[in-house]
Amino acid sequence: MAVLRIDDDQRRARLAWRHRLVPETRVDDPVRITRSVVALHASDPATVHLTVVARMETPRVEATEQALYDDRTLVRMLGMRRTMFVVPTGLVATVQASSSNDVAAGQRRQLVRAIAANGIADADGWLRRLEAATLAALVAHGGAHTSELSELVPELRHTITVGSGRWTTEVRMASRVLLLLAADGHVVRGRPRGTWLSSQYRWIPTSQWLGHDVDELDPEAARAGLARRWLARFGPATFDDLMWWTGWTRTRVRRAVAELDTVGVELDDGAVGLVLADDVDPVPEPPPWAALLPGLDPTPMGWKTRGWYLGPHHGAVFDSTGNVGPTVWWNGRIVGGWTQQPDGTIVHRLLTDIGADGAAAVEAEATRLQPHLVGTAVTPRFRSPLDRKLRP
Repeated sequence: MAVLRIDDDQRRARLAWRHRLVPETRVDDPVRITRSVVALHASDPATVHLTVVARMETPRVEATEQALYDDRTLVRMLGMRRTMFVVPTGLVATVQASSSNDVAAGQRRQLVRAIAANGIADADGWLRRLEAATLAALVAHGGAHTSELSELVPELRHTITVGSGRWTTEVRMASRVLLLLAADGHVVRGRPRGTWLSSQYRWIPTSQWLGHDVDELDPEAARAGLARRWLARFGPATFDDLMWWTGWTRTRVRRAVAELDTVGVELDDGAVGLVLADDVDPVPEPPPWAALLPGLDPTPMGWKTRGWYLGPHHGAVFDSTGNVGPTVWWNGRIVGGWTQQPDGTIVHRLLTDIGADGAAAVEAEATRLQPHLVGTAVTPRFRSPLDRKLRP
């Protein structure tokens, strides 16, 4: 019996077409771009905008701001792996049921234990009363920044000690309560103070921001739905890749995959990859392409096993905790890194000899993006070793 095989060249071709990295696939719609990678990493506010800009035909940071804060077709939320993402509004309920509710439950348990350890009686009841008061203040005022909320609900200024031993620190309840309300889907992060690089968001009740509460979905159905979307954009991928990206337990990933019609395929490294059964036909080889992707871009962060597009460059472009810095791509492989000088000028370094045509294509892509970053110098929140060499 013949074994279906999808080699690394085909995986790189799929990545190019499906993640809108081939110039022919670029669009100026941030929502369509987000759907092409399922969700945008948002731990670093700059990543959201630069991920979209890299895939736009006519790069404009303002387009993503409009989608986030005016059209509200994109929403920030705490989701998979307890990580901040930006997702299309239509995916909010799926992420909430599949991932965010579990994140919220874990955060609540930790916070209740910390409150009790600080000598507050009925820690769970005290926390829930504080949450209710905070949400009521937000509803009454149509949203507020954290500092404003602390004036409206003085108990939010209460501090507790978290951690143990020499790793203890004092934190205000405001940050923990708002994180919990957001993870539970009751509030969202609205427009930030300052520029698109800021993370000082205005907190808004979800029902006011979206015009409705988040729909309650069956968790198992939601996990199957999210797994299907991910495999359609990132497949073929291993079971461990999906487990890593979602942050779900092995049992939950197994159940989600069991609900889907998938096929196991042999990969070049000998592992078995999963692909949707209606997605086994090869895609055409794309024309040559180059890309400059930001730190934490969803493409390099999409798989746990990365050798087929990363090669020997892990130590240069990933930090010690597994966060990718800004990367240079040529035909489906990471071949270098880039950063910006204080005046916003893009500089890059190739780690692989990609020939004159490749080097020229990379330079052309840097030139294409440069006018849209003039006067804005982005420092990645998680800096890679190569980024630090390029801009100490």
